[in-house]
Amino acid sequence: MRTFTPEELTPRQRHHYILGSINPRPICFASTLDKEGRPNLAPYSFFNVFSSTPPILIFSVNTRRDGSLKDTLNNVRETGEVVINLVNYPMARQMAICGVEYDTGINEFEKGGFTPVASEMVKPFRVKESPVQFECKVLEVKALSDKPGAANLIVAQALLIHAQENIFSDDDTIDPRKIDMVGRLGNFNYCRANGESIFAIQQPPAEIAIGFDNLPAELKTSKVLTGHHLAMLAGVTEIPAMEDVDKYVNDGADEMNPLLSAQKTNEKETFVHEKIKELLNNGETRKAWLFYLATQNNSNSL
Repeated sequence: MRTFTPEELTPRQRHHYILGSINPRPICFASTLDKEGRPNLAPYSFFNVFSSTPPILIFSVNTRRDGSLKDTLNNVRETGEVVINLVNYPMARQMAICGVEYDTGINEFEKGGFTPVASEMVKPFRVKESPVQFECKVLEVKALSDKPGAANLIVAQALLIHAQENIFSDDDTIDPRKIDMVGRLGNFNYCRANGESIFAIQQPPAEIAIGFDNLPAELKTSKVLTGHHLAMLAGVTEIPAMEDVDKYVNDGADEMNPLLSAQKTNEKETFVHEKIKELLNNGETRKAWLFYLATQNNSNSL
């Protein structure tokens, strides 16, 4: 384990260690206008949502190493408005072009090949290609330091939300596979939230889980089951009752048949843990519990 004191690191090291570890980060594709009405479009990955009531989005714009201010920062201070466009995979490569340090007044919509769309409640344009666009008023711009490269925190409230029709599921929720988002990693790396990289963890906060402390000791010290598997077992709200275990056995639990050929205790334990792992990998958490309890209940006869 390496331990660092931030002040003792060089700015380059500090920047890399923080951005290389805190990720993936969503990308704020900020559209602004200067006081002369010229558009600016730039991506920022110091960004997230901090409230839904009211809808508050926060992103950060650093000053340059020479202390000069970026166009986005100047514009939000002068106009108090910004459109935060989200970035998905189909537009990611174009977005990167807009991260180039163009001179003030250069139109990044044109440089990146994006289509400007008139907003309804603010003056900056929306990005047509973006799957979700937030028209925002700026509530606060807070400088976090007066040093070169320092961050300026921009707090914005969404006044209007635009979302493309094709990102919704039949139940009127946004489908992560359809929206196909990208996140920023360290250096020049990105990741894509799609395919097998998307997974669900069913753990409703209102349903009190039994926790790791209620798992049998032999499972917690298993050489087969990982923390992920143990968390699935610990995430249930209750351990199946013995009458349910008996029913499971009496209904013909084929999973238990190979135990009959296991002669040694360690062979039985390995098989049990491997079978539990298999069931959990298939999403059959309750069946994994029933199987484990059945093997314990029938250990003498087996």
